[in-house]
Amino acid sequence: MKLSVALFFAGLFGALAAVFILLSFGTDYWLLASETCKTVSTERGELVVNDTADAGNTSVFYHEGFFWRCSFGGRVEEDSMLKFWFTNQPHSKVCIHAYLFPFPLSEKTHNATTYDSAIIYRGFWSVFVLLGVTAVILGGFIIICAAPFASYCLYKAGGGLFLISGFFLLAATMMFVIWVEVMDVVGSYVIYQKAHLCSGFQLNIIYGLSFMFAPVGVFFCLLSGLLFLLIGRSVQMHCR
Repeated sequence: MKLSVALFFAGLFGALAAVFILLSFGTDYWLLASETCKTVSTERGELVVNDTADAGNTSVFYHEGFFWRCSFGGRVEEDSMLKFWFTNQPHSKVCIHAYLFPFPLSEKTHNATTYDSAIIYRGFWSVFVLLGVTAVILGGFIIICAAPFASYCLYKAGGGLFLISGFFLLAATMMFVIWVEVMDVVGSYVIYQKAHLCSGFQLNIIYGLSFMFAPVGVFFCLLSGLLFLLIGRSVQMHCR
């Protein structure tokens, strides 16, 4: 009876882990950003700041994930982040492949060494995400084959894969935070834009739903992995 209850919760947590991980992997909303250019002018000895969005020009909004980096134009409003909802985005948005594309570095704005380092960093992040998704899918199939209490080896293997998936995705989530918050790539991008394109350039960045799904999936993945390992150990003890 206790094993059946434990198996139910382990399966439930494993299913939730797979859902959140696949949502995080398949949706391109890890990072949401908006770019605005404010021009500075002088009138009668006073400093006047003109927002180009108020003048009728559009700002640039973009969101990025594992597969795609999409951008579209729009006016800056108080609830500008609502523009990223599926129903609010225009059909004219432009999307490019984001795999190994380092946000927000480019060959035009940075030297070859910095750009190559960004490619390598993004490459490791992509590999960790792929390994985490692959491990949770394989773990789910193995657990299905193990039911009901057919083999303790399958339960241990499935639990181990869930734990591996959780650790890889946890590392990917931490790498993404380090990429945005700690490393100076965003600051370098803003400095370049101010120096070459717009002195009043502003960049607003927030984490999207895809990023939020990742730690939730990691939590359920680690929890279900531990439960499956305990179930496998209990089945092995009963078989002796």
